[in-house]
Amino acid sequence: MYQESPKSSTCRRKASGNSHDKPRGNHKVASKNFTRKGQSGAFNKSQATVVPFESPNRANSLSRSNSRKNRPFRSGRSNQKAIDHSKFINRASPVSKTADYVPKHKFADFALTDKLIRNIEAKSYKSPTPIQDKVIPFALDGRDVIGVADTGTGKTAAFIIPLINKVLKNRGQKVLIITPTRELAAQIDTELRCFSKGMRIFSVQCIGGANIGRQIAGLSRNPQFVIGTPGRIYDLIERGKLKLGDIQNIVLDEVDRMLDMGFINDISKILSFLPQDKQSMFFSATVSPRISKLIKTFSKNPITVSIESKVTSENIEQDIVRVRRNQDKIETLHNLLIQDDFRKVLIFGRTKRGVERLSKQLHRRGFKSTSIHGDKSQFKREKALHLFKQNHLNILVATDVAARGLDIDTVTHVINYDLPQSYDDYIHRIGRTGRANKQGVALTFI
Repeated sequence: MYQESPKSSTCRRKASGNSHDKPRGNHKVASKNFTRKGQSGAFNKSQATVVPFESPNRANSLSRSNSRKNRPFRSGRSNQKAIDHSKFINRASPVSKTADYVPKHKFADFALTDKLIRNIEAKSYKSPTPIQDKVIPFALDGRDVIGVADTGTGKTAAFIIPLINKVLKNRGQKVLIITPTRELAAQIDTELRCFSKGMRIFSVQCIGGANIGRQIAGLSRNPQFVIGTPGRIYDLIERGKLKLGDIQNIVLDEVDRMLDMGFINDISKILSFLPQDKQSMFFSATVSPRISKLIKTFSKNPITVSIESKVTSENIEQDIVRVRRNQDKIETLHNLLIQDDFRKVLIFGRTKRGVERLSKQLHRRGFKSTSIHGDKSQFKREKALHLFKQNHLNILVATDVAARGLDIDTVTHVINYDLPQSYDDYIHRIGRTGRANKQGVALTFI
């Protein structure tokens, strides 16, 4: 367990500075007690005290100070289920080369157009992932598909590739793709544009937080692909700007998350507007009874493709950071972030307001930090993600919803500054690190 030693404790600094719109690089810190990487007093692993795991009854100790400054994240939710803290501790296995999956097909074996195969090769796709290998043949045959697979398994290409091929063969085909978050919609649209380069296939993103007028203008151009979030799609349908009578293909990605976010009614209404004769594909990490009922209502004899996954990656070192009653939580975070191995860090908070506040606090302390959450415009969210992905910033503070589906391979650490609402949320959070057979670290504040 990580625990700040008395030697590395630092006093609170008076915050200075205002805007955090621009990364400021090496910003000078007013207090002489603060340290930078490489300076004496920096909190490093040699100063961390590993102690035996204690009872979960101490969960309330993470923020008992009466000062609001010591409690930047306060959730008003009283329905949070307690998670056994022992689940936050797990030693990573040494990264070793696992047996490569041997696909039954090569991309050239699929009945794809030559143009599409060339674009696949241009993206350096050597062979299909398990989900691609199993889903693409059924999708090309026009079958309804249920794909049970985690994020990061290549499922986007599993449905994008056969749908592009379908549109190339029949330009009258229209596709609607629904995702839980704006970021995932943007990610799918980027993949679509790469695979369909030079094919005159057009798409429009219909997502909240972005200019609806531009989306309406994009829909008026009759694109083959419409990619969006449930709320905005339903809004456009009600306005009469998006008509689903000629949509022959529907994809619901991360169905479990959409239901968790309360989109079940919007999704059911959207699906009810679609014609009976259509191809439906549903992708989800889990299939609950509610999801099964939804799929049964809006599909015909679907084929289920399930990709076995482990609950947590063996590449992720998981531990807890215990904050004492008399300690300042952000000081403990500060002393972690100044360590050299915290190269690219994703920090999770529970509320939009708390995430924004923490990002600003870190920025004032000289860290290259930004945030993503639902109150930010789509432009600012995309800018933040771009800066983080391109390593212009090395700390991203996010809510669970905003970070859903993020595909960033180089995250070294995930920090749960606020406890997740559920163990499923915890799994989704820490899954942002330890990717591509790399070692990752997940730390949870308690």
